Amino acid sequence: MSQNPDKPHSSEEKLGGLEDGREESLDNPDQSIRKRIRQSAPGSHRDDTPKSSPPRPVSIEELMETAKGVTNMALAHEIVVNGDFQIKPAELPEHSLEKKVRDIVHKAFWDCLEAQLKEDPPTYDHAIKLLGEIKENLLSFLLPGHTRLRSQITEVLDLDLIKQEAENGALDISKLVEFVIGMMGTLCAPARDEEIKKLKDINEIVPLFRAIFSVLDLMKMDMANFAVSSIRPKLMQQSAEYERKKFQEFLEKQPNSLDLVTRWLQEAADDLAKQRCKILPPHCSADGAVGGASALCSTAVQNQAYLKLLKWDHVNRPFPETVLMDQARFQEIQLELEQLLLTGTVLLVTFSAAGSALVDVPGFAEKIKTIVKVLLTGMHLPSFNLQESLATIGEKVCAEVNSCLSQHGFTPFSAERETGLKGQIQAVANPDNTICKLIDSRIEKFLENYLTSSHQKSLPAVPGGLGPIQRELEEIAVKYVRLVNYNKMVFSPYYDAVLGKILTKEESQLVGESGEP
Repeated sequence: MSQNPDKPHSSEEKLGGLEDGREESLDNPDQSIRKRIRQSAPGSHRDDTPKSSPPRPVSIEELMETAKGVTNMALAHEIVVNGDFQIKPAELPEHSLEKKVRDIVHKAFWDCLEAQLKEDPPTYDHAIKLLGEIKENLLSFLLPGHTRLRSQITEVLDLDLIKQEAENGALDISKLVEFVIGMMGTLCAPARDEEIKKLKDINEIVPLFRAIFSVLDLMKMDMANFAVSSIRPKLMQQSAEYERKKFQEFLEKQPNSLDLVTRWLQEAADDLAKQRCKILPPHCSADGAVGGASALCSTAVQNQAYLKLLKWDHVNRPFPETVLMDQARFQEIQLELEQLLLTGTVLLVTFSAAGSALVDVPGFAEKIKTIVKVLLTGMHLPSFNLQESLATIGEKVCAEVNSCLSQHGFTPFSAERETGLKGQIQAVANPDNTICKLIDSRIEKFLENYLTSSHQKSLPAVPGGLGPIQRELEEIAVKYVRLVNYNKMVFSPYYDAVLGKILTKEESQLVGESGEP
């Protein structure tokens, strides 16, 4: 293995060179991956990077090759992890220069075709080239067993014969286009039947050609997505090995590509050691052995490290290299948990204020969750005002509580109780709010237990107070654990190597401390 955490290189230069190569060599489908890597590249975090001698110079060819390998790895990862992954046509921004140039070029081409067809006699040079492209597209949709269809396409769209007919003034281009539309209807997915039907309603030849190519592009996209869905099961079997191989190739060219991972795991080990030391004396465990960090194991540290990703400062801190491709997914889960935390806190405060009257009322908790979810939409945007939203939530929740109490024969809240509930809900905005911190710690404990029991048949029980948000919490936990387990499957050899050094160092320090007078 090429990594050597004892000799870190500059994290700033580690991915910076890769970015430059990637900018020049990758196509638009990978823009989101490149942007994610660029946002987390540690080049702008100089104070956080270890100092050392610069890495060896690399050639442009090596950078290009590395960028291609990382892109292929990211694409394979996306197909496996994202069950809804689909290839979609590139859409240029409305007023962008690229779109203006493309539109001008396309218009010039179609205007030229129209001018040729209006000549007397018509010139079919452009039209025949288009028919040739259409023929290639149709043939590309065929499977090896489509012998009859292949023969039909080859026979009807015989370019040599079409050129002879054009030279002798005997070319019936409408008949050829009619055959093309019929063949497209045979080969397209059922979802494209409506587009094929619209083609039959177009009478002018140039707009018809344009529409045909537009539908062919959609059919190519359908074919590509069918291919992706077909290879996904096979890819899932091999993707972990493939990603590990590609990452190793990247690591060999950039030997310091585990710097951020090393720091991430070291912090997790330190956090875990501090937690254990709060429970046990620093030098003595329950059985009298050296305690604290000496009880740490690799799996526990890894789980702690994955939990840290749910509290990550994505703006000011680069993401660890081995989880970089899933940064957007971890961030999405983090945002969902933050919203769920507020929802759970509001529900706990509301049920506490209402007593046992509303606990078993069907649908009440769902109504409160809907109110909170709607009013917290966009809570992570800079323009969002949490205090105002919580004030509105307080008003809506009190109205719903009083309505529900009246419907079930209970006395509605007095003005004083309403004011108290609204104040408790608004207090949720305080980072030091006791109830909020309690719910947060229980959510974290549940996720930790879920990670620990992910390979067991029985799932962990939901801690007290989280019952009203159990369904949402379990849905998030399933997504989270699936990501974590796949990441472990791919990168566990690297984690084991890094943690082997970290834990050995921790133990030697503790043994040294325990031997002091």
